[in-house]
Amino acid sequence: MSHIQLDQDIRSLSDFRANAASFIEQVKSERRPLVITQHGKSSAVLIDVEDYQKMLDKIQLLEELTTARKELNNGEGVSHEKFFSELRAEYS
Repeated sequence: MSHIQLDQDIRSLSDFRANAASFIEQVKSERRPLVITQHGKSSAVLIDVEDYQKMLDKIQLLEELTTARKELNNGEGVSHEKFFSELRAEYS
């Protein structure tokens, strides 16, 4: 996903309604999100489905890493060596 270009990627809701198909195509082809405003304030963001899925995957990974870090800090984890030893024993 590319960065927003302020002069091209912020549109009013009425402009979006009138040109929805072309804005959706723009988001898909240029891989840049589109900010939609309502009453002069940002209201929604339209992004490509693939970019959205990648963003969700990254969030999930970061949440899992945060949980793992907390578990390790609380002494709940296992060492790297023990993990691979158990893995080898199970799949050998």
